[in-house]
Amino acid sequence: MMTGYQAIYQRYKQQILAGSLKAGEKVPAIRVLAADLGVAKKTVETAYNILIGEGYLVSKGARGTIVNPDLKLKPATEQTLNKVDDQKLQQLIDLRDNAGFFRLGIPALDEFPYKKWLLLSGKDIRAMRPEHMLTPPVMGYAPLREAIANYVNISRGLNCTASQVCITSGYKHSLALILQALATRHDKVVYEDPGYFFGQKLLKRIAENLHYVPVDSQGLNVDYLLNYQRDARFVITTPAHHSPLAVTLSLPRRQQLLQWAQEQQAWIVEDDYDGEFHYTKKVLPALKSQDSADRVIYVGTFSKTIMPAMRISYIVLPKVLVNRFHETAEIVETSLPLLPQQILSRFISEGHFFKHLKKMRALYQARRQMVLNALQSVYPTQFYVELTDGGMHIVAFLKTGNQDEQLANIWQQHQLLVFPLSAWYAGKTKRYGLVIGYTNIQSEQQATEALRLPYEQTLALLG
Repeated sequence: MMTGYQAIYQRYKQQILAGSLKAGEKVPAIRVLAADLGVAKKTVETAYNILIGEGYLVSKGARGTIVNPDLKLKPATEQTLNKVDDQKLQQLIDLRDNAGFFRLGIPALDEFPYKKWLLLSGKDIRAMRPEHMLTPPVMGYAPLREAIANYVNISRGLNCTASQVCITSGYKHSLALILQALATRHDKVVYEDPGYFFGQKLLKRIAENLHYVPVDSQGLNVDYLLNYQRDARFVITTPAHHSPLAVTLSLPRRQQLLQWAQEQQAWIVEDDYDGEFHYTKKVLPALKSQDSADRVIYVGTFSKTIMPAMRISYIVLPKVLVNRFHETAEIVETSLPLLPQQILSRFISEGHFFKHLKKMRALYQARRQMVLNALQSVYPTQFYVELTDGGMHIVAFLKTGNQDEQLANIWQQHQLLVFPLSAWYAGKTKRYGLVIGYTNIQSEQQATEALRLPYEQTLALLG
């Protein structure tokens, strides 16, 4: 590698022109860069003097050297380079990452207990010890596993120990780890139709023998499963609130599904992504709580209850699978950072998580009603909603037609980050509507004003 003054000059000039080094950004001190590159200080000094002479850098004396703040440079095109080829996938990524109204799956950021979280974070940072700098356990931080076991046993009706809990970095990570640990190449994997878009995309890549079972008003159609996919090795389902239809798997179907898994020695992967958010007293516990044969692998997440940036999810394993998962994780996984696990563990064990959930249930129920009222007020004849017991979104079904993709594109142009229901289907039989998040809507007036933005275009399309 060239380390003469010309090479250093060219490297910095290219980085500045490319926008990687931004106007006003500080560059390393001459002594530091010389030591890092293993060259004489005079070599770096010569390169810097040329860059200063050409106007790329400005010396601030004792305060160091910076990129000329007066430079007018084209910003780096990172966002353009990071686009994906799959247009529907890119659309969902944009909806997930961009700011706007009715975002899906994002908890109420305006009501998060920031002060409490920062206080707990400070405690764990100040308590850092040398042993905390080692590689964390691949199955997760032990106190967090204990806290999660206690939480799901109380809140979701499970009966597990901390040893059965495996900490992961998200739903897709959990799903991939489950199939890596248990599935063979030819095992039949069954997924709901419609189903969670990102999960569907992942399974198409990692499950060669992927099939679908339709969902109706009672959840996964277990009769269809028994008639057409009885030999499946895995069924992946969202029994508490189906994604995206938000229906609940009925009790008879739960019993039917559990009996099938026991008879076939198959595995049910229960994705309880927002089971904490229920707004009536008629709440069915987690499917795992009824699993006497221990055939359900329970998957939960803190992305919907705490924050997506946390990147902490978990799997509650059947006892017979614990050692197998541990072995697989040691081979194919890396541990999650320790500090976020410590903070979350303290947040749960000190009772703040339960308090936060209670507050969010009441808040989300109120915000859902705000959006329902606004939708009925602005579009009384275009949509209907099948109200369910909980969740974080509603589905506004089209009363007529099948133009939900065109309609979603119109609404998205006004920063209404809804998604067309039909895009969540894998098969030809589809329903049509808009999937609308409500957790970050702060008033009925705000919802009404947002819904009115595409009013004329909506009526022109739907009539």
